[in-house]
Amino acid sequence: MSPFAERRARLLESVGRRTAAVFVATPNALRNNDVEHEFRQDSDVFYLTGFDEPDTVVVLSPNGHVREEGKDPEKSLFTMFVRPRDPEREVWDGYRAGLEGATSKYGADHAYPYAELTKRLPELLAGHDAVVYRFGGAFDERLFAAIHHARRTAGRTGLSAPTRIVDPVEVLYEHRLRKTPPELEAMRRACAITAEAHEKAMAIATPGRYEFELEAVILETFRRHGSERPAYGSIVGSGANATVLHYRRNDRKIEDGDLVLIDAGCEFGYYASDVTRTFPANGRFSDPQRSVYEAVLEAQLACIEMVKPGVTQGDLHEKAVRVLTAALLRLGVIEGDLEEAIEKEAYKPFYMHKTGHWLGMDVHDVGAYFVPKEDGSIDGKLRHRPLEPGMVITIEPGLYFGIGAEKAPAALRGIGVRIEDDILVTENGHENLTAAIPKSVEDVERACRRTP
Repeated sequence: MSPFAERRARLLESVGRRTAAVFVATPNALRNNDVEHEFRQDSDVFYLTGFDEPDTVVVLSPNGHVREEGKDPEKSLFTMFVRPRDPEREVWDGYRAGLEGATSKYGADHAYPYAELTKRLPELLAGHDAVVYRFGGAFDERLFAAIHHARRTAGRTGLSAPTRIVDPVEVLYEHRLRKTPPELEAMRRACAITAEAHEKAMAIATPGRYEFELEAVILETFRRHGSERPAYGSIVGSGANATVLHYRRNDRKIEDGDLVLIDAGCEFGYYASDVTRTFPANGRFSDPQRSVYEAVLEAQLACIEMVKPGVTQGDLHEKAVRVLTAALLRLGVIEGDLEEAIEKEAYKPFYMHKTGHWLGMDVHDVGAYFVPKEDGSIDGKLRHRPLEPGMVITIEPGLYFGIGAEKAPAALRGIGVRIEDDILVTENGHENLTAAIPKSVEDVERACRRTP
């Protein structure tokens, strides 16, 4: 059985025989005039099928049937609606799997043209009490219409019709959250490619270059090793640009004395990496830069050391906050008692984000961060989710002193530092998937002086 078939079977086993599931491909988006943005399949659709074409709907229906004129109804557990083969369009846009490919290559019981979706979806939903579906897209109206049609005909057919919508977070995302060995193999490959890209960027980053030159080296390394695409838009921020969390222009000329913050990761086999390194463009940290960098590194190493089953991301964030707040007191950025500073969130102007997130097919991957209390209480409050083997998280503390940060000493203004690694939770602890990328002060300075 293929891994995609195993995933479909596991999903249906989780929801039971009276629940169907509908997953919709990412729509094509126009970029300008008749040119489209690059297509990247919806992660759920790819996770369950491996199919990477647009205009696709996947229906899993334990009690679903399809009806052809003059034939008895046929059971269809796995149905795909896809683009038919079209030699004329394939000259322009490339090969399509078509209906035959959807069944022979991707394992669908039945495949139909996307244009027949409105006609056939109601009969696939009939006989089910619920539908697994992710709200919030352009397809909502079509799904509701199909459910309504199934309800209208239920009286004549004697079949039930769905009365509930189940969010995938309750079922599918629990599966995606825990990575299997083949998924981890893809993630390790993505991390290895990303490691090389970061080291090459460090090696060429000298004063006088532009941020986009570093970005170009990163993207070239990704593609040269078979990565389909970046996992997200690369951030290459020099000088004060490093204090902008989602800086994307990447067009500034790097100056002597700048720190450069690169947040970049590739995608390989539809699995993401997510790494940040900060380094001196001239190969040497100044004393103020080093003091901030070592504070962030101390927080990151302390958090990584904590990772094991049972620890929560809330625990990790609390640790990062404590270490960074103590550093802010040491650096003269804030004043007072450590506990009071933490309670009043005095660190927030300089550390305004969380310490990590889930990582997988999506760079901010699916999965609940909070779960019901162990005692089953229903007071509406949840608890931080304990980490489990197979989960992958990022750990990415930072400190940011913008040019206008008047509370910070003048020597720190314009300094931004973030350090981020990808961490797999194992049975007995953790594995740092991106440990190979230089991170200590000495290793970073050495990497910056290396000949590319």
